[in-house]
Amino acid sequence: MNLAENVYVVTKDFPLEERYGLTSQIRRCAVSIPSNIAEGFMRKNTKEYVQFLHIALGSLGELDTQVELSMRIGFIKEEQNLNENITRIRKQLYGLIKVLKERR
Repeated sequence: MNLAENVYVVTKDFPLEERYGLTSQIRRCAVSIPSNIAEGFMRKNTKEYVQFLHIALGSLGELDTQVELSMRIGFIKEEQNLNENITRIRKQLYGLIKVLKERR
């Protein structure tokens, strides 16, 4: 949730012509991550939960790519720390998946 919130703060300064392009795409990916984690958790089935965590990882990968592009074209500054948050969340998701798979 914190990453999604940070993405909204950072993208509010994107150029208006990107409203329906990169801004929208980045925001959708960021919201998709915690949404898939929550949906998987609510399934109460470990196999499905892990499946939704993998979907969240896919969205995180998309977000990582879009943040990198935004940095390259000057929309995001490195000091805004989105890359650090993405890396931290990726590690947390991989760790959670590993623990859940070991429990099965």
